[in-house]
Amino acid sequence: MSVKSTAAGDSPAKGRGRTTTRGTAAKRRAGEPGLVQLLTPQGERVEHPDYAIDVTPEELRGLYRDMVLTRRFDAEAITLQRQGELGLWASLLGQEAAQIGSGRATRPDDYVFPTYREHGVAWTRDVDPLNLLGMFRGVNHGGWDPNENNFQLYTIVIGSQTLHATGYAMGVAKDGADAAVIAYFGDGASSQGDVAEAFTFAAVYNAPVVFFCQNNQWAISEPTEKQSRVPIYQRAAGFGFPGVRVDGNDVLAVLAVTRAALEHARSGQGPMLVEAFTYRMGAHTTTDDPTRYRSDEEREEWASKDPIARLRTYLEREGIAGEAFYAEVEAESDALAKRVREGVRNMPNPGTMAIFENVYADGSSLVDEERAQFVEYMSSFESGDVATAGTGH
Repeated sequence: MSVKSTAAGDSPAKGRGRTTTRGTAAKRRAGEPGLVQLLTPQGERVEHPDYAIDVTPEELRGLYRDMVLTRRFDAEAITLQRQGELGLWASLLGQEAAQIGSGRATRPDDYVFPTYREHGVAWTRDVDPLNLLGMFRGVNHGGWDPNENNFQLYTIVIGSQTLHATGYAMGVAKDGADAAVIAYFGDGASSQGDVAEAFTFAAVYNAPVVFFCQNNQWAISEPTEKQSRVPIYQRAAGFGFPGVRVDGNDVLAVLAVTRAALEHARSGQGPMLVEAFTYRMGAHTTTDDPTRYRSDEEREEWASKDPIARLRTYLEREGIAGEAFYAEVEAESDALAKRVREGVRNMPNPGTMAIFENVYADGSSLVDEERAQFVEYMSSFESGDVATAGTGH
């Protein structure tokens, strides 16, 4: 596998009320030869010497459908949060190709360790979108059984899932299983010590794990240049395993690169780092205001590289999909949005005392004491009968 070096550099670009080290630097990196690309922003199919891929028309339509439905679900979740139905939401807008392409590259027996933004990957693993929303509504701590779909619960702590994934991958290797593990994290998480430790253990133990970094250019308000002075994928070399940068808005390139990386890990060659060079079109979460730290010009530049638009252009140019198909997908997305709206509003609230359950497998005298104190406190109100709801005792 040939991965060419990419030089880092900064060029000032004006944002709203401040100067940011963005603009031409990001543009220059996105066009460098080290970036694996199979579908240009103009929807033109190109070839790459190291990452050939043969995708059927049915698969191409499926990738388009996946991205459209994922974007619609994401938009509905943002609306629900604005209406007070969710406490928080982390949008994936703009990152659909990175998530759908990589998710569709996995096999059922592979294991996925996400952060809190991998809604598209969850979709490819057949996790019900409604299950993703319970934690953000505050009615559960996860919402799904990780072992049903080999898709771990969302991880809010930045970077810690890379260690979980590495440990799991080490176990896979010890068991001799024909499977791989993939761990997702962002460019901001690449500065965490957990990620460096995961890289070290994965390399030393030749663990079958793919580290998939979605470099969406911003770690909340900090640009990638504040996370690394070299391209993130080049960090892998320092730990002794290969890295590659792929156009994260090109679903075909992401699919091809992730397939190759997973096979690299699965075949006993050890870990690999994939940097999906993409862009977060929306806010970091619904509590964030990105206009405070990045320019409209930068967002507009990346909007021209929209992953869904470029695939649709290709489908239309090649005659792979017509209006009937697009109408069908639109109708399906409307139905999904309606199901999500109704499902969220009808989610049952947990029992008042449920917070004390499932803390320790064998119980705890301290938790018992805290439960009793809370029961006494709740009993001091007129509706004291709710204090015993859901205690299980």
